[in-house]
Amino acid sequence: MDISKTVDSMRTGFKKQFWVANILELFERFAFYGSKAILTVYLATKVGLGAQAAGTLAGLYSGLIFSLPVVAGTLVDKYGFRKTLMACFAFFCVGYFLIGMAGLEFSQEIVGVIGKTTYVTIVLLLTAAGGSLIKPCIVGTIAKTSKPDVKSLGYSIYYTMVNIGGAVGPILALQVRENLGIEFVLIMSSITSFLLLLGTIIFFKEPENEGEEIERRTLSKVFIDMLLVFRNLKFISFLVIFSGFWIMFWQIFYSLPFYIIEVLKFPQFEIIESVGAWTIIFVTIPIAALVKKWKPLTAILVGFTIASFSWLLMASFQNVYIAIAAVALFALGEATQAPRFYEYVSTLAPKNQVGTFMGFAFLPVAIGAFTAGPLAGFLVENFLHKTFQPAMMWLIISAIGFVCIILMFLYNLLFIRVENAR
Repeated sequence: MDISKTVDSMRTGFKKQFWVANILELFERFAFYGSKAILTVYLATKVGLGAQAAGTLAGLYSGLIFSLPVVAGTLVDKYGFRKTLMACFAFFCVGYFLIGMAGLEFSQEIVGVIGKTTYVTIVLLLTAAGGSLIKPCIVGTIAKTSKPDVKSLGYSIYYTMVNIGGAVGPILALQVRENLGIEFVLIMSSITSFLLLLGTIIFFKEPENEGEEIERRTLSKVFIDMLLVFRNLKFISFLVIFSGFWIMFWQIFYSLPFYIIEVLKFPQFEIIESVGAWTIIFVTIPIAALVKKWKPLTAILVGFTIASFSWLLMASFQNVYIAIAAVALFALGEATQAPRFYEYVSTLAPKNQVGTFMGFAFLPVAIGAFTAGPLAGFLVENFLHKTFQPAMMWLIISAIGFVCIILMFLYNLLFIRVENAR
């Protein structure tokens, strides 16, 4: 790699708004991952909803955050990046504060009138609806403010910002929780979102189209695309099977904190939650180089297998250092499959509809979140609080991974090899 050439590309290949968008993204990720790191523990203990309800609601929240952007993209097309981004941060500001109110003493009477579960459900839905606007705004800005020859570098910088946010956000949350209280993590996320709103108003300018023709997406077009994608059994089958990876991933935020606190007696659970993001930052480039010549499905299966084994490691030893190693191993599996996932998914889409189908490639993340939340609640309630069999939690999670690996082999046999034999 020519470092001087890369530095020159970073200096001349991106417009000013590229860097503004990435800075906004970095601080937004601090707020998002900081709040996500403590959300299930906060809802279960401070708000008093219990592990089952907390997991279910956290899964609903994350699932909507990752499934609504395809619809939210229509708002970006209609109102522009700047106005939509301002709306996103305004929603986040209000939403985080309202979630924090559920744990603040002065607001208990208000929350009690509505009912804790109903109140939390409403404010999580509100926050998720606004939060879903962030991805199409930032990713779209990256695309518009990067020259064609440095677009891949631009996306690499964006994903680096996301991972730094995932690594640092939980650590910042830990500092706030230990010094002010867990509910103030949400309040700090709200304050950060307000500052981001001001930053957007002052510094963010609408990216120029530079004469390029852009397809305006409408809700009816999104609905038609959904019907088109969901009717493709081969494509949807793969995404559903692959959602098993994300069911395992979300346990790092949904069930692992309870295990760390109650079994390992390590109160600073946010530190272990951040291990995955730190690992991704350091291993992504060397792992990508290693698997570059592998077939995409091979890289996906190897990454899936490594991730599944990480939970067996967790089940075998009840030790803080083993938990750290297991999360790092899972991240290694993620880094192995992630660069090749979208490449493989693109080959499954009909050749004249790749763009449409790739817009739904995020579905495994959303399906995983929707499923992982209630599952985490079940695992914590039954294997920590009722029978205390913590190893069983991770054996079940690992089993989900290995079942999905088997299904992927069967999928390859049923769809891919049969089609190639024709």
